[in-house]
Formats: sequence, C-alpha cells, structure tokens
Amino acid sequence: MRLTRQAEYAMRALLELARVPAGEVMETAVIARRQDIPKVFLKKTIQALARAGLVETKRGAGGGIRLLKPAGQITLADAITATEGNIAFNPCLGGGENCPNAPSCRIRSAIRRGQQAFMEEMRRESLAAIVSREKDEN
Repeated sequence: MRLTRQAEYAMRALLELARVPAGEVMETAVIARRQDIPKVFLKKTIQALARAGLVETKRGAGGGIRLLKPAGQITLADAITATEGNIAFNPCLGGGENCPNAPSCRIRSAIRRGQQAFMEEMRRESLAAIVSREKDEN
C-alpha cells in the first residue's frame, strides 16, 4: 500500500496552517511555495480538506485558508482520510470486497492488525505535536 501524493500534500499543507496563530488565514500561494506543491494540485487538495471539515477557505482580498479546529485536534489520520478515504492495505479489508478465501484466510488478520496499527499511529500524531517538536529542534 502506498499513500498518494495528495495525502502527502494534505499533511504538509495542514502543517503549514498549524504554524500560524489560530484563526489566521494563509494564502494558497504561500503554502505552495513553502512546500513546493503545484498550485493546481494544492487547490484540489485544499478542496478535499474543506469537504472533510478540516479547513475553511475565504476568497478575495485578505482571503486564504485556515484550520477549522485547533491544531491539537487534527491528526495525520484526518489528512489521510480526507484525501484517501478509508485505508485498506488489501482489498478484502476495504469493505464491499467479497473474497472467497475470507473464511479460511490465514493472513487477513495479520494484515488487518497492521492496517489498524498504522492508522492508530497516524491518529496519535497531531499537527500541534509535530509543530511543537519542530520548535524544540530549532
């Protein structure tokens, strides 16, 4: 399983927003420049984050993007889910897939545990915690 570029861009964009004071907006162009993300792709990513209720966009003069929740309440899992939907390491774990081997499959439970561990780790990583570690390192 491999996360898409959009999931990576979403995490990086959210981190940029977490670095500004709460409630402040940041222009898409600034995020794109700082994170070296193509503007067109970033706009699509921001739309996905907005649909997920993670960011709000404001158009016009003084407009930009801002987090809708405190950075401590947004995790890397939120960014991944906003762009990827529900993660499935294997089609049989994604729901809707009817695998004839499911009743006797010996590896499905191990893959499920790995998938759960990955998402649990991503839920542990809040934007605020990452930004705090950055400050400690500098």
